[in-house]
Amino acid sequence: MENYDNGSPPASKNHSHNHSQHELSEHHEIIPSSSLVIILIPVIIVILLFAILLLALMLRRLQFSRSNTANRISSISSSSTNNNKNVVNNSNCMFIAHSTINIASEASCLYGTTTTTTNTPHHNHFQVQVFSLKEIEIATSKFSERNVLVNGVYRGVLRDGTSAAIKTLPAQGRSAERAFRSQVDLLSRLRSPYISQFLGYCADQHHRSLVFEYMPNGSLEKHLHRCGTALNWGIRMKIALDCARALEYLHEHINPSIIHRNIKCSNILLDLNFRPKLSGFGLAKIGSDKLNGLISTRVLGTTGYLAPEYASTGKLTTKSDVYSYGVILLELLTGRVPIDTSRPPGEHVLVSWALPRLTNREKVIEMIDPALEGHYSNKDLIQVAAIAAMCVQTEADYRPLITDVVQSLMPLVKSYNTMPPSPSTSLRSFTHTPSPINTSNIR
Repeated sequence: MENYDNGSPPASKNHSHNHSQHELSEHHEIIPSSSLVIILIPVIIVILLFAILLLALMLRRLQFSRSNTANRISSISSSSTNNNKNVVNNSNCMFIAHSTINIASEASCLYGTTTTTTNTPHHNHFQVQVFSLKEIEIATSKFSERNVLVNGVYRGVLRDGTSAAIKTLPAQGRSAERAFRSQVDLLSRLRSPYISQFLGYCADQHHRSLVFEYMPNGSLEKHLHRCGTALNWGIRMKIALDCARALEYLHEHINPSIIHRNIKCSNILLDLNFRPKLSGFGLAKIGSDKLNGLISTRVLGTTGYLAPEYASTGKLTTKSDVYSYGVILLELLTGRVPIDTSRPPGEHVLVSWALPRLTNREKVIEMIDPALEGHYSNKDLIQVAAIAAMCVQTEADYRPLITDVVQSLMPLVKSYNTMPPSPSTSLRSFTHTPSPINTSNIR
């Protein structure tokens, strides 16, 4: 009895302990299974959604790639029809410029992004060619000195026989590369009979160059201030009008407007018939969409052509170009350069010397270019002088819009024969009819 009484309580205790462990183990086995199911279901759902999204992106990318391939094939076939044989690799490639441009690290050509362009003026770009360095070297006879037009610009003949002016650019540093990309992008937007046509560019290895149409009569600066052909009054008026039309295109026909920022005689090029085209867009800036079109920028340009407000504050508007254009008018009228320290005191700066004389009939006639030898209309001279006086006003708000300048000059040019001058008749080869423009505001 004693053994029984002493042994039975432990047995009962062990039995209850084992029973509780069994229930606990069953409880532990049931809870992890249900928790695992609860966790796995959302994970599987997320994986399925991700897979569906990835599949949709891959299908969209495949469709986009096929569309681009079709567009490229269409472009290549179209260019082949026009005898423009271009291969998209290091030797040559076709480029449709867009607002963003990338340089491929593996290749040596500069390519535009294959985005879809719209027909709005803001995104209107034109197809240009991409040349390899070998093609540029062949065109310029390996940059021969006999092909130098001006410093850094060479005359070349492209493989299709087109004469071209090839401008080489420095390619050192990121800033130079950014400037090159920006210039290519901007030039590819421009198509006007008054703008020097941009044919293409080269971005092969470390070489950077821009290719333009060749202008056989060089710059206006050569003919006005150096040993070029003496220009008669009719030709000068035609140059004045077409330069104004070039600025009108930049200021009024492109949105947002483009401010040239470097209007000067050496950037006005003359074709075989002495028709001018504007060039030199290295400093050009995209204008502001704001009401006054004002932008702030670093002061760059050529002394003597800079508008006073831009030179002093860096505030740039389209009226800054109008001021520079007014200086061009003064050069056409007087034959003088903007800054000439060899002249007597008071005559060093063309604008300062000319502005008080421009609204006085007698003094205007006295300041006219002696090379014209008196072969011009006094009435039209006074009208052009009045336009120049308005363009070079110190206050930008007092300057006219370039569109108003174009409208004022058009009747004057219609009065003249603007055939290209010959050496023997360059000053007398024009006929004149009286101008209908009112000049009563001139004393």
